[in-house]
Amino acid sequence: MVNGWADFQVAEPQFAKTVQQRFQQYKHHVLATIRKDGSPRVTGLEVTFLHGELWLGMMPHSRKAQDLQRDPRFAIQANPGADEQMRDGDARISGRAVEVTDPDVIARFVGEIKPPEPFHLFRVEPTEVVGTSIEGDALVVRAWRPGRPVRTIRRGNGDEGIQEG
Repeated sequence: MVNGWADFQVAEPQFAKTVQQRFQQYKHHVLATIRKDGSPRVTGLEVTFLHGELWLGMMPHSRKAQDLQRDPRFAIQANPGADEQMRDGDARISGRAVEVTDPDVIARFVGEIKPPEPFHLFRVEPTEVVGTSIEGDALVVRAWRPGRPVRTIRRGNGDEGIQEG
């Protein structure tokens, strides 16, 4: 069972590295949470990869933090950038955002990242990681879920199909 980003890195090291690099290309990304009434909320967000984990930091009492405190399910999409060709592909992570309240963990995070304080800190437990890219004339989608190998779907250049592992 995968609990955090570090576990995903162990399960799929190359795919985890590719997705992390894609997120680290830009500072701001798009977070989707679930509002109190069940409708989606989409907001901007910065992500932090530190000590083998993926962290989400938010201003106190922000709507997105309140959404995650109520319902930890989320999805985050890497900033697509200004490249119309999407040469670097796309990356998305879905899962649970678990709020961290341990003062030692928060102090360690503050000591290294120096975020504006106060803030809410959430640790990501991924339940799905997806990377999309163009390879030649084909759209290639790689998807991972805990306990399963990466699934690759190719569409477009005549060799459409699904490959696992």
